[in-house]
Amino acid sequence: MSTYQYATTEQLDIAYLEWNPQGQRTAVLLHGWPDSPECWNAVATILVNAGYRVLAPALRGFAPTRFRHPSTPRSGQLAALGRDLLEFMDVLKLHQPVLIGHDWGARAAANACGLREGAASHLVILSVGYATNNPNQPLPLQQARNYWYHWFMATPLGERAVREDREAFSRQMWDTWAPSGWYLDADFVQAAQAFQGDDWADIVLHSYRHRWGFAEGDPAYAEDEKRLNPAPVLNVPTLVLHGGADTCNHPDSSKGRDAFFTERYERHVLDGIGHFPQREAPQPVAEAILHFCLAD
Repeated sequence: MSTYQYATTEQLDIAYLEWNPQGQRTAVLLHGWPDSPECWNAVATILVNAGYRVLAPALRGFAPTRFRHPSTPRSGQLAALGRDLLEFMDVLKLHQPVLIGHDWGARAAANACGLREGAASHLVILSVGYATNNPNQPLPLQQARNYWYHWFMATPLGERAVREDREAFSRQMWDTWAPSGWYLDADFVQAAQAFQGDDWADIVLHSYRHRWGFAEGDPAYAEDEKRLNPAPVLNVPTLVLHGGADTCNHPDSSKGRDAFFTERYERHVLDGIGHFPQREAPQPVAEAILHFCLAD
């Protein structure tokens, strides 16, 4: 059973896991959808052995993170995720950590860097192409097919599935986004505990609907949205890791993004790995992160 601590911001009690609090360097690891902070257990162990302090927060909507006020809009917009991360870092007084994110977490980490110059010493993006949040972006038909669950969640039937059958809906992603046999049932059961939060369905539905212009954003993030759209150029050394067998975000979706980065930029495709590299191949992922960060 994981033991969570809490960082309290104006809107959230952000639950997080922590390893090696006395580490010389700090890394913040951000999970994606549908997943939980435990997805980083194996990677965190390797980073700790290299001397890192490691923190892995649960994103808004994912238990045990909770909203502090009933009146706060349950927004899942990506600007809010980036702002949550900055506030988490401020509360814990984290100075320029390495920000490592998968899926939603990758978008949160990149947005945090877009909202604050010098937020991170290094940025690591897993399974996501940067600057792919624009609802008007050209979308290859294969990627549109991969995003069936986005379109499904924009319908009443999809909303019902998310609200009433969240575990089966989420497991469908685990079963189809990576080569078969990559996870143990206990891994999914553990991750699914994060989907039981009271606000999970609201956050998930709003996030995907807002991303494609089907729902309005929270006015509290209007200025952040302006700064993040169109996607800003980032001034942080950045590593992109993408599974070659990812059937959620096709690996081509992260190609050709070099012009968005002014500092050192690397992209590596992991052959035979699907959408969850930190779970499927923690050793190569951790080694790539350490090699990239130690190069400076």
